[in-house]
Amino acid sequence: MIIGLPKEIKDNESRVGLTPACVKTLGDAGHRILVERSAGEGSGISDDEFAGAGGEIVDSADEVWQRAEMIVKVKEPVGPEYERMREGQILYTYLHLAPLPELTQVMLDRKVTGIAYETITNDEGHLPLLTPMSEVAGRMAVQVGAHYLQKPEGGRGVLMGGVPGVLPAKVAIIGGGVVGINSIKMAVGLGAHVVVLDKNLDRLRYLDDIFGSRLKTLVSNPFTVQEAIANADLVIGGVLIPGAAAPKLVTREMLKTMHRGAVIVDVAVDQGGCIETTRPTTHSDPTFFVEEVLHYCVANMPGAVPRTSTFALTNATLPLALKLANRGFTDAVRSDVHLKNGVNTYKGHITYEAVAESQERRYRPLDELI
Repeated sequence: MIIGLPKEIKDNESRVGLTPACVKTLGDAGHRILVERSAGEGSGISDDEFAGAGGEIVDSADEVWQRAEMIVKVKEPVGPEYERMREGQILYTYLHLAPLPELTQVMLDRKVTGIAYETITNDEGHLPLLTPMSEVAGRMAVQVGAHYLQKPEGGRGVLMGGVPGVLPAKVAIIGGGVVGINSIKMAVGLGAHVVVLDKNLDRLRYLDDIFGSRLKTLVSNPFTVQEAIANADLVIGGVLIPGAAAPKLVTREMLKTMHRGAVIVDVAVDQGGCIETTRPTTHSDPTFFVEEVLHYCVANMPGAVPRTSTFALTNATLPLALKLANRGFTDAVRSDVHLKNGVNTYKGHITYEAVAESQERRYRPLDELI
């Protein structure tokens, strides 16, 4: 198979879809890897390293997309990439289609086979290709929140861990999944007062066992969410419904009860956000205020630490990329139900039910089409 590795062009996105080790592994299996010049530059990976691993360096993104049977990326296509997609091409990347009807329509019109990292499952029912970036984003959320709580950045002027004689910052984390637990680790480590909200009592019991008295747990409902954010200096949104738009758990009215200069970091922004006032922002223009509350809603947070993120992500994505290349799309998805769960679009149809429901479009099970 001819595999294409284009350079990411989303705002301040410096991750890359394959490392030299991935290129070597795929090449050793008999596949050709086309690498756009400077694709790995943002992650500290040179063209010479890719070439040394067997990659073929090409000068333009157009050539990569035109020649490749499978494109391996990090983020969903944007702008100029829409016109580069072609019928039957496999696009293996994060897609987050639920809040992106325009991209969905382009992929349907062009009959692209869209395999979304974020909906691939494993035997435990987890999302193994989403987990590495959720780990990064969860840890970053606390770092980012601590930064924007500083007065010169627009925040309340509160130190996360406080000092002797002065209380620490209060952090409310909505969602106790991968983002949540990684945010908890960082916030607790900094000495903050941390409360986590989740609907799953078993998850709250687990978090209580792990963190003990350093963490307070609450069952999530509109009342407890309202109470938690009203007292918080930093609110982190980490709610996920696989493939679907995130539920809006914090309303604009609730923001009116928050402290002036409090900070919201909505990690769920990729799926539309769990805060009603969320709108996607970029690393070059990351924040905005609503009701005097600072919002940080960057849709590719891990892109700010691209070297860490690239290696963490490709550790998880390579085995399935290799399976797709070795066996071809049809055989690969027929033999692996978890990979099949990653197929969001195929031959002009939406094949992931949550995406179809979010956009009120028709859903076609993949089994009817292959």
